[in-house]
Amino acid sequence: MKNALEIKDLSRSYKDFALQNLSLNLPAGCILGLVGENGAGKSTTIKLIMNTIHRDSGSITVMGTDNTSPQFQDVKQDIGVVLDEANFPEVLTARQVNKVMKYTFTRWDEAVYFDYIKRFDLPEKKAFKEFSRGMKMKLAIAVALSHHPKLLLLDEATGGLDPIMRDEILDIFNEFTRQEDHSILMSSHIVSDLEKSCDYIAFLHKGRLLFCEEKDRLLEKYGILSCSREELEKLPAGTVYGRTRSSSYGGVEALADRTKIPAGMKVSHAGIEDIIVFLAKKEG
Repeated sequence: MKNALEIKDLSRSYKDFALQNLSLNLPAGCILGLVGENGAGKSTTIKLIMNTIHRDSGSITVMGTDNTSPQFQDVKQDIGVVLDEANFPEVLTARQVNKVMKYTFTRWDEAVYFDYIKRFDLPEKKAFKEFSRGMKMKLAIAVALSHHPKLLLLDEATGGLDPIMRDEILDIFNEFTRQEDHSILMSSHIVSDLEKSCDYIAFLHKGRLLFCEEKDRLLEKYGILSCSREELEKLPAGTVYGRTRSSSYGGVEALADRTKIPAGMKVSHAGIEDIIVFLAKKEG
């Protein structure tokens, strides 16, 4: 299996929003970070992958299976899902969630589940409605990891977690993909999390995919060019991407292709957040 996930020409329209012709692949054994502003289409994409909402057009193949086929019900046993709002019945405790999941997943592993409950310092007998947002997310992550999935679909899974716990969770996700048939699609507003963990980055902006690239290639390709406005205007076409911004010394800064910048010009590192901000402004 080369790709854990294949999306081709996927579209879904609402009254005030449209996901337009989305195409991307998630190679097996990799982590793909899905980034974009609120309302860009990240949650819609994950719902479409799980076939919980209907598409207007396009196709989705999950671990070699069309997600509209009857066989996809069996494939769901291999998918761990964490949505941006963890949704368990409010009266259930962590212990009771375990009992429910025994009848939900054929490979539910009680020992693994309670290991995560202990590792995440979650109370076993406290009702879900009394959990903080961070506790709710940790419980959802524990459930997603405890039935031996091969694919994780994570929608803002690190939201509400403190930096120390976020770091631990990211380590767990990295451990998960050490098995070559384990893959993760992870959406997040916390771009530093994606930059730390992901092999690929996909940038959704207003329902359109602006890029889906290997993270290392993005970091190699782009830099922040600092120069005067006059110097900027003399650069060859295709050197600069997006709009410029004023720099602290009175000149301008721009996102640029490192391979096209003339020798001697000042260029600094462009992080993933720099890249998406400049490109979003270009589209804006």
